[in-house]
Amino acid sequence: MATNNIRYTDQHRNTHYADQRNISELFSNLKEELKDFINTRVQMLRAEMSEKTSAIKAAIPAIAIGAVLLLVSLFVFTGLLITVIAQAIHNNWAYPIAFAVVFVLYALIGAAMAAYGVRTMKSAGVAPERTLRVLKQDQVWLQTEARTQL
Repeated sequence: MATNNIRYTDQHRNTHYADQRNISELFSNLKEELKDFINTRVQMLRAEMSEKTSAIKAAIPAIAIGAVLLLVSLFVFTGLLITVIAQAIHNNWAYPIAFAVVFVLYALIGAAMAAYGVRTMKSAGVAPERTLRVLKQDQVWLQTEARTQL
């Protein structure tokens, strides 16, 4: 009978150590999978931000050249408008009135364009949309898995 108790205790002890080892292996595997998961998401974020940065860097020179040419054309167009308006008025106040008309016109168009640009920038944003979408999907998946496991 004493021999049976010793065997039972040894088997129980071995089972206990095996359970602890399985739990530690489980946590170790979980830790590694979590590291891989986070690394994948960080790499995805870096890649997406790199793409956005590259696109912005490529667009900046074209935008700058376009802005300069548009500014020059605006000056020429302004001169044309002022001359046409002054010729139509034919009095001593012709040029000041023409300047005022063009100023108001440009101010209205400029304000509308600035408001449109701000709205567009806000809607486009610089946030990494794909990465955020994947993380939200991961969150939903984790919540679903947690519910089914419990």
